[in-house]
Amino acid sequence: MQKDLLKMSDLNKDELFSILDLAAQLKYENKNGIPHKRLAGKTLGMIFQKSSTRTRVSFEVGMYQLGGQPLFLSSRDLQIGRGEPIEDTARVLSRYLDGIMIRTYAQKEVEDLAKYASIPIINGLTDYAHPCQVLADLLTIREYKGKFDGVKFTYIGDGNNMANSLIVGGLLAGMDVAIATPAGYEPAADVLEFAKAYGSKFTLTTDINEAAKDADVLYTDVWASMGMEDEIQKRQADFKGFCIDSRLMSLAKPDAMVQHCLPAHRGEEIMADVLEAHANELFDEAENRLHAQKAVLVKLMEK
Repeated sequence: MQKDLLKMSDLNKDELFSILDLAAQLKYENKNGIPHKRLAGKTLGMIFQKSSTRTRVSFEVGMYQLGGQPLFLSSRDLQIGRGEPIEDTARVLSRYLDGIMIRTYAQKEVEDLAKYASIPIINGLTDYAHPCQVLADLLTIREYKGKFDGVKFTYIGDGNNMANSLIVGGLLAGMDVAIATPAGYEPAADVLEFAKAYGSKFTLTTDINEAAKDADVLYTDVWASMGMEDEIQKRQADFKGFCIDSRLMSLAKPDAMVQHCLPAHRGEEIMADVLEAHANELFDEAENRLHAQKAVLVKLMEK
């Protein structure tokens, strides 16, 4: 692997499967009480400029289970929150820590942090990408479906950080990927360019019925992500109907699974009855953030 994990396209197929295999191994060891202190004596700084439940808790617990020390670093407490340049923060923290996970807004901030840091940088979420979530998603799909080849993966909703990362991760893994977004809300241009190489294995449409037909996996996310609060009313109008409900589920395969990166807005992008019917899959997915991220930490920080 490269020194950092900044976006899904940083990985090739072999590296992706290596992470998933290690995640499955660490999950087995965790469930069976087998210690794996593979990062004993290591420290991970966790910079948060966006609030978090799953990212903070899973990274903190994961680092502890690996024998290392996590440090929560709020932007309100760091000089970066008072205007210190990212390149100075990167070089200072590189002298103290063995790795940094950052959850922020701009992808450029993560890229700049990696440019000037001499330690591994992990993207815990930006407005462009969410690679750690997608690794957990892929781990969950493989657990439930047993394979990626021949699996149709469908995403319904905003062409946001999740769509960007799911397209790359899903195609790398070998799935057929269908994305349905309202007009004007398409994924990033460079991601669509990446998908072109996969030909008919990728579909982008505004028709949710076309996307959902015969799907093995249906995935959605909130209509308005953090930082888009002033767009909520417009998005509620533009995304009307882009919802995983029982009617849409009837178009997918009978054994189709449902995924959501959470938190979910019941009654908007997913109906409550669908969420509850697929709660096991959704919360296995949330749990797998822990195991997938532990694999990333080991891959980047163990040496």
